[in-house]
Amino acid sequence: MLAEDLMLLFLDEVAGGVRMDSTSVQNALAGAVLLELVDSGRVAFEADGRKLAVVDPAPLDDEFLQEFLGRITKPMKPQRAVEKLRNRVKDHVMARLEAREVLTVEKSKILGIFPTKTYTLDDPGAVIDLRRQVGDVAQGYRAPDERTGALISLLYAVKGLHKVFTGDKREMNARAKQISAGNWAGVAVKKALEAVHAAVTAAVIASTVAASGGGSS
Repeated sequence: MLAEDLMLLFLDEVAGGVRMDSTSVQNALAGAVLLELVDSGRVAFEADGRKLAVVDPAPLDDEFLQEFLGRITKPMKPQRAVEKLRNRVKDHVMARLEAREVLTVEKSKILGIFPTKTYTLDDPGAVIDLRRQVGDVAQGYRAPDERTGALISLLYAVKGLHKVFTGDKREMNARAKQISAGNWAGVAVKKALEAVHAAVTAAVIASTVAASGGGSS
């Protein structure tokens, strides 16, 4: 799944942590889930192109996607959909990866008080291959396909590309911007990706503003 690949890119294999803040990760993962639901044909834009709605309520074979499909209870703008989908999405994705024996989640407490989690990769080869495939596109060594293009676009939306891959930040972001505007995806997915990109960006800005306001009060 797109969200699983995205989560693996966020992981710091050496430190056993995550390379970005939780809010950005949750927003990006929610965007990935929304793209999966659009690609599955269960969710689509209404005729005016402003709101997303469930157009096929038939149960999905995948329990993970079915759970998140149930959160879209009425037509809503992409930003609202991302907000509805991001609640505990990281925990759900991590549970999937652990069930597949891709990684192990170890719970502990800092100073015996503050709960924390460490992630150990049980299948490092899969992550190495994924990082190479997406990294080659991010560095401009090969053209994007629907999957790598979506992953890079989501990383770009949360300003995380340079935190996941090494290289010149300005060059990678310029390339990611071009990739986000490219024609590598189908019409439905492309339209959804554009909306998700805008929604995730808006959600990140809103979270930053809220955090700044809370710190100054």
